[in-house]
Amino acid sequence: MNKPSDENDFIAAPSPADTVVGKPPRARVSDAVDPDETAGAKLERKRDYLEGFLQKKPENVPAGSPGGALYEAVIDALKEIYDPEIPVNIYDLGLIYGVEVSDEADVVVTMTLTTPHCPVAETMPGEVELRAASVPGVRDAEVNLVWDPPWGPDKMTDEARLELGML
Repeated sequence: MNKPSDENDFIAAPSPADTVVGKPPRARVSDAVDPDETAGAKLERKRDYLEGFLQKKPENVPAGSPGGALYEAVIDALKEIYDPEIPVNIYDLGLIYGVEVSDEADVVVTMTLTTPHCPVAETMPGEVELRAASVPGVRDAEVNLVWDPPWGPDKMTDEARLELGML
């Protein structure tokens, strides 16, 4: 039988308003500043950290995957090809949609052109294929020219936009 109990079977937690907590100490700029460090030394320390961070290469990355040596060498080779009408390389211009490197070191580059009527429509894919194939370690290269999605200025890197005065 269950008989009514006057006592609660639980204990209620105290209300946050009932507990008194002191204010946390305020942060002070003087606590974070090293009085012996000059502004030049601080800037140099930050520059060293940033350069080290940017120069660090990924570890244990297969050569053909993004960040790998062969993949990056192919990207660097593509960055040497410039659009004849625009003073920006085709990679930063956003004409390269993808680079795939197989385990056998075969490279497939998917790219587009600014328009189907581009003056270099017949020669640019061949040049891209030749440059990708000339990278040491690449066995074969192939270029897939696509029109979908169409190229637009939104595909450009910030560096390309800056070079063209669009930023």
